[in-house]
Amino acid sequence: MTGFLPALALPVLQTLPPEFAHAIALRALRLGLAGRDASPDDPRLAQTLFGRHFPNPIGLAAGFDKNACAIRPLMALGFGFVEVGTITPRAQPGNPRPRLFRLAPDRALINRLGFPGEGLARILPRIAAAQARPLPLGANIGLNKEGAVAERDYRALALALAPHVDYLTLNVSSPNTPGLRDLQASERLAAILAALAEIGSATPILVKTAPDLGPAAFDAVVETALAGGARGMIIANTTIARPAALRSPLAREAGGLSGPMLFDRAKMMLARAARLSGGRLVLIGCGGIETGADALAMVRAGAHLVQLYTAFVYQGAALIPRIRHELGAALSAGGFARLEAARGLDTASYAENAWNI
Repeated sequence: MTGFLPALALPVLQTLPPEFAHAIALRALRLGLAGRDASPDDPRLAQTLFGRHFPNPIGLAAGFDKNACAIRPLMALGFGFVEVGTITPRAQPGNPRPRLFRLAPDRALINRLGFPGEGLARILPRIAAAQARPLPLGANIGLNKEGAVAERDYRALALALAPHVDYLTLNVSSPNTPGLRDLQASERLAAILAALAEIGSATPILVKTAPDLGPAAFDAVVETALAGGARGMIIANTTIARPAALRSPLAREAGGLSGPMLFDRAKMMLARAARLSGGRLVLIGCGGIETGADALAMVRAGAHLVQLYTAFVYQGAALIPRIRHELGAALSAGGFARLEAARGLDTASYAENAWNI
């Protein structure tokens, strides 16, 4: 990994207010100051999913590049795929500041951003301009806080973005837009998926779920996703729960919590989805992944891919080649010739335990 930002700037950024630091990091990325990872991918980590080539399973989760302003620089850091957004139909400022908090003792974040962004009209040209890209690109789509009509707005977003991305993620699980999580209910989710039916036949639709669902509600989301033609799920979004072990004085701030305390819950829920879907969904594990061993544990639970966010914020670009190397070493230690050989080995043992942690 070479470049100014990973070598020198990360400690400085972490002394600044979180949202200001994030804006500086994105600007540095756009200016080419974040460096690039020129190390080759381990061929054992490569997969073909949705007819697309993923050179490794380590992706960047939505939320880091909300306005799709640093697609190519992010793709140069060693990720296997990148997801931008959340993109809303119209520009909106999001919730009042402060709205992003570092829980440094817990290596965690709380955000109540509320989908701030420039809106589809300004973001779409940037995505369209990135057609000749080295990696799969996903777009995460959501609703405006005011004036939203779910079926109409998700359809309009999907129609506009589908020709330019490799998959679309239906965000019905952010805790920071009032009423959004209600769209995970079977009837509402089924109606949205029906509105996207012909789009999903060409560009895969994924559903991103909340970690706070009970077992019956979660099972219903999986079943509705399958019945509605979704091709995959991302498990999971941020949580409104506050584990007792949190040490930061900011732990009671409102918003969605992310970080290592989500890992076990996300892993168990993903295993449950793997068991229920029986290989019919591409599953992406998201929540607290910090190491190659974490990534392999998600794969053993049933994940095809994984996504990072909070660990990337804390550890910077050097995390990506490190986690890829660790994942390759973990495959070797386990005697796996390819990543697929480890997938689902622990699904049965994990699937019943999601609500016991």
